[in-house]
Amino acid sequence: MERKEIESAVEAILFASGEPMQLKRLCAALELARPAVERALKDLGDRYAFDRRGIRLVQMDDCWQLCSAPEYGDAVHRALEVRKPAKLSQPALEALTIIAYYQPTTRAYVDQIRGVDSSYTMSLLLNRDLIEECGRLQVPGRPRLYRTTKQFLRAFHLSSLEDLPELAEPSEGEDPLDPEADGQMRLGENGEIVSSEREEETE
Repeated sequence: MERKEIESAVEAILFASGEPMQLKRLCAALELARPAVERALKDLGDRYAFDRRGIRLVQMDDCWQLCSAPEYGDAVHRALEVRKPAKLSQPALEALTIIAYYQPTTRAYVDQIRGVDSSYTMSLLLNRDLIEECGRLQVPGRPRLYRTTKQFLRAFHLSSLEDLPELAEPSEGEDPLDPEADGQMRLGENGEIVSSEREEETE
């Protein structure tokens, strides 16, 4: 297959899927080596961005997905009459921060750090598909382990967990979940995860 044909085939598969597609599945479907498919994905994504198209190609770990450009999100929601999901509460962000940085982890660990019962909050995060069960801890009682999902990466505009801002160690007497603490994960104006340290650098 020629390079342009590979790009078109990749585009067709991702459009038809509507869900994140693993790179190895794309390679198998096209019967091509990984470097050729990766090059096609990169070229396709660069062209969407350069032409300021209404579609973007998003990478999440080893998966790729076509999605609408963020700047047209309001228009898409209005056209499809889709209500925006409610913003996460501070308790939900606290629990999600703990899981994101210390995954896989248990609800008991989240409770221990927050100092309150997190049953409702964890249920909310599960329903929003921001976290998922990923096995059980091999200790008496075998508590469930939780980790973040690909939906978490999409919601916070991350390509992988490595893009999380560095979580600084709190100084003595400082609350590690204080949203004003340096390095604390929280939402920026555009929905991205930022730390207070990063925000100060951009002001």
